[in-house]
Amino acid sequence: MKLKSKWKKILAGALMAVMIWGLAACSGQEAAESAEATENAVTAAAEYLTKDDITVNETFDNSADGEHAIEVSGEEASYSNIGVTKTGEADGDEADFYGENSAVFATESGTLTISDSLIETNGTHANAVFSYGEGTVVNIADSVIETAGNCSGGLMTTGGGTMNAENLTINTSGNSSAAIRSDRGGGTVNVNKGYYKTTGTGSPVVYSTADITVSDSYMESAASQGIVVEGKNSVTLINDTLVADNNTKNGDKSDYYQAVMIYQSRSGDAAEGTSAFTAEGGSITNKNGDIFFVNNTATEISLKGVEITNEDENGVFLRAEAAGWGNEGSNGGKVNMNASGQTIRGNMLVDDVSALNLYLRDSSSFTGAINPDGQSGDVYVEIEDGSTWTLTGDSYISGLTVSDAGSIDLNGHKLYVDGKEYEAGSASTGTAFEIITESSSGSGAPEGMPGGEGGPGGPGGNPPSGNPPTGNPPSGNPPEKPGN
Repeated sequence: MKLKSKWKKILAGALMAVMIWGLAACSGQEAAESAEATENAVTAAAEYLTKDDITVNETFDNSADGEHAIEVSGEEASYSNIGVTKTGEADGDEADFYGENSAVFATESGTLTISDSLIETNGTHANAVFSYGEGTVVNIADSVIETAGNCSGGLMTTGGGTMNAENLTINTSGNSSAAIRSDRGGGTVNVNKGYYKTTGTGSPVVYSTADITVSDSYMESAASQGIVVEGKNSVTLINDTLVADNNTKNGDKSDYYQAVMIYQSRSGDAAEGTSAFTAEGGSITNKNGDIFFVNNTATEISLKGVEITNEDENGVFLRAEAAGWGNEGSNGGKVNMNASGQTIRGNMLVDDVSALNLYLRDSSSFTGAINPDGQSGDVYVEIEDGSTWTLTGDSYISGLTVSDAGSIDLNGHKLYVDGKEYEAGSASTGTAFEIITESSSGSGAPEGMPGGEGGPGGPGGNPPSGNPPTGNPPSGNPPEKPGN
């Protein structure tokens, strides 16, 4: 489908203004890289679906509190060229965990396929498209989704459901309204191509308590983190453009802003254990604060050939430290950071209840300092031959493995390894810290709580009958969204 030329011009003009601002804030090589990153964002965002691209042949409207406009329960159904409108309100647990009040809802191992459609909601806890329960599969393609109320995600997956999305445009404007979202019980989410933007407070583009993969897509957050991973779950980005502008507080648990936040709230909605964030190719542009923030959890961060630009000169690349989640004294961030063919710029800060193992491989380069104010948390650095670390300030680490004399450029600064000053060009052998954790506490979902594929189909007629899942919601509070 071709985008109307006027929309291309409007969007390109707006993003070009952002690019010019970025140039004013940077200089030299950083300015060039910032310009290139934003130019790539312009290109990626200029080819997305709008309402004008959708031909609606059939409409489904629902305004009753807690009900659905379309529901599929234990059956297969396909819809194309439909318009769905949902208003009405719902309470948190039933809506967030079980799909009450969502516009489009699939459950009980049903399979729902939607294509070339427009889905709009305007109500509190009015998620747009919801997949609930093991064996339930939602496939949605070439469609536009808009949500206007608070706590109203674009795509929502819980209880082990599956969501497959292709070439969507999703815009959410409410608070706590991620474009791609999961909750208690998790599931599997696969998103390929499209445009995903959030403008509300506490509304990252992706909020994961599941295994979520996004590829070849443009993603932008205007007030929140770009990506949040909670607990023993994962986000994988492949050749995506991510622009994050976390500039509005959603609570008082942390003093910092960031593009990617990895944490454990201990609300019971995500298993405790090692999480994962993987990015390969594409770009991450951060407007405010830090690139990565890790708190109260252990995580594997893997970066391969990602163009990463931080437009905040005061922000750091990685901050692993205690904040308002977890128990004081044991709520730091434990990080394995694996860089492969990756350029990293910016400092890394690891506090005294946190740990970092940094691996630089396959001609990776790191330009920055680690804990420049002095020894704090446990930090191990391993530099494979052909990779480099150029210091921008004095650095304090606990262990170091390096054999190539040219791998470390002190650049006029000092590097201390376990309290001893490192001699330029010398070899060193150290030992990584154990940070991987598994929990015996389970998934955080109620016992017995429920986790497909397909493509767009033809018109489907009337929605199947049936009721949403019955029973009481899990005990505990609803998930606590990032508090920055």
